[in-house]
Amino acid sequence: WELPALRVFFGNSEAPIPIFQTLFQSPDEGWQVFTSAQAPDGKCLCTAVIPVQGSCSRDLRSLQLRQLLEKVQNISQSMEVLDLRTFRDLQYVRNTEALMRGLDSRLRVASEGHKALNARSFQDLKEKMRELLPLLPVLEQYKADSRLIVHLKDEVRNLSGILLAIQEEMGAYDYEELQQRVLLLEARLHSCLQKLGCGKLTGVSNPITIRASGSRFGSWMTDTMTPSTDSRVWYMDGYYKGRRVLEFRSLGDFVSGQNFVQHLLPHPWAGTGHVVFNGSLYYNKFQSNVAVRYHFRSRSVLVQRSLAGAGYNNTFPYSWGGFSDIDFMVDESGLWAVYTTNQNAGNIVVSRMDPHTLEVLRSWDTGYPKRSAGESFMICGILYVTNSHLAGAKIYFAYHTNTSSYEYTDIPFHNQYSHISMLDYNPRERVLYTWNNGHQVIYNVTLFHVINT
Repeated sequence: WELPALRVFFGNSEAPIPIFQTLFQSPDEGWQVFTSAQAPDGKCLCTAVIPVQGSCSRDLRSLQLRQLLEKVQNISQSMEVLDLRTFRDLQYVRNTEALMRGLDSRLRVASEGHKALNARSFQDLKEKMRELLPLLPVLEQYKADSRLIVHLKDEVRNLSGILLAIQEEMGAYDYEELQQRVLLLEARLHSCLQKLGCGKLTGVSNPITIRASGSRFGSWMTDTMTPSTDSRVWYMDGYYKGRRVLEFRSLGDFVSGQNFVQHLLPHPWAGTGHVVFNGSLYYNKFQSNVAVRYHFRSRSVLVQRSLAGAGYNNTFPYSWGGFSDIDFMVDESGLWAVYTTNQNAGNIVVSRMDPHTLEVLRSWDTGYPKRSAGESFMICGILYVTNSHLAGAKIYFAYHTNTSSYEYTDIPFHNQYSHISMLDYNPRERVLYTWNNGHQVIYNVTLFHVINT
């Protein structure tokens, strides 16, 4: 059982003690990238991206047991088919038993007194023999089934041997103890990440396509706050007048398009700037500047509130249009709304919001024209803006709400499918979710951290 090494590194030690180091393999294996390095002055430079995935799913013995279970299921199905066929054929043999006894009696009489066998009696015997002809394939099937039974007996014997070997091997390990070690390592990792805290975006990975579905425009997301055990995915196709939200049980179900329930919103949405936060969907009500909080469990709107002065109906959208005037997002510090007003001359406004009441707590005028932005997202209180929604886009501008200051950046951003209509950061998983020309895509992010002891 391979466990990634936990490495903790603080302050001015002379050699770095690394942190978990795992690379993305597939949606089932998670998206974890952890690295650490030491600056010349002895400070620790760390990057981290984390969702937590189960550690036992890739265990070799789990794979062996799954394969064993599949074989047992195959044998069970073969036995069921064999049982049904045998029952059917046995009924047929029983029904022909009386016919066979009568024919046997006539043949005995005919053999003892063949001179008394006239043409009519002979014809009658031929008819009785013809009635028994269908019994021949039944008997052939019995012969084949007997060979199958011998084969199944050998398979069961082999499976018993494999199961015994696995049982003996598993006996050498205390799985509960190993699971406790995994939980301890994960707890230490989370503790380390708490020390890391927030960081500045320095890089975005190549895109990882999860699924191709839906129209050119849309939105998809996971909850930005709930525990890692909640892996539900929400899917909203289209950018206006939509009311249908699909809730998938897991990322795997989303990829396969199975196991989902449907929510029908009481009010249609505008744009693609929706976000799920702590079990609620936050979205812009169509043909208005009203923010709506829809609660999935109760299937009801808990609160709605107008964003004073915010443009809507393509008054101040992103460069791609699509009624994207109001964009909700969540980062490590909570819920935000990105929009603009006439008073701000079309420049992007960032507002912190109370997630319960949708009241605006504080707003910042970034000075960046919203119609020139492709998309934007928040990480650690910093708004990052792309300069285009098309191919060749890059992360061009960053606004720091903690200092009310901005800077121009040059972070490459690979726009694989050439038309992004939704871009959001998930602080729980530390990845970017993107809807790119009918493709649902994620990006890992690299954050720059400096830790002092």
